[in-house]
Amino acid sequence: MGTIISFVINSILLGIGLAMDAFSVSLANGLNAPKMSRSSKNIIPLTFAGFQFLMPMIGWLCVRSIAEAFSSFRRAIPWIALILLLFIGGKMLIEGLRGGDTEQTEADLKPGSLLIQGIATSIDALSVGFTIAEYHIAKALAAGLIIGVVTFIICLCGLHIGRRFGNRLAGKASILGGLILIGIGVEIFITGIIGK
Repeated sequence: MGTIISFVINSILLGIGLAMDAFSVSLANGLNAPKMSRSSKNIIPLTFAGFQFLMPMIGWLCVRSIAEAFSSFRRAIPWIALILLLFIGGKMLIEGLRGGDTEQTEADLKPGSLLIQGIATSIDALSVGFTIAEYHIAKALAAGLIIGVVTFIICLCGLHIGRRFGNRLAGKASILGGLILIGIGVEIFITGIIGK
């Protein structure tokens, strides 16, 4: 019983740690589109949760099967996250500085943008595959599921907070959201490079 509780607590803590980037991006999305539809309010956290579940599973599979190739790819992770988040954040920043529409909706959160955000914020979770490599498949899936659920809840909170302040910030929300995304990209990059 103690090992199950320990496993669940460790998975929750891992989920919280991994979800911080996704939380910040959800916050930026909420700032950028405070009047988004109910479906977008669910799709955004579900996308991040799905990627945070999927990436550790891919990492686990890589460690179990193609560890050598994955080690080479691991060096590119900070660069990929930096490029993706600079692109999205820069686009938001430019739109905000140009004085775009202050009544933004989820139209700015197209599936392609959301997909890029999901990959960029969860790509570092591939490394979690190394930490759960000794787990059998059922335990690895359970850990991934817990990480996904934690991410969903945290991103829902980030989205809610962002939308609340997005309504107050009006035209400045896109600038702030863009700066947040750029900051996250730089942080992932620096952490990934220093950690090597």
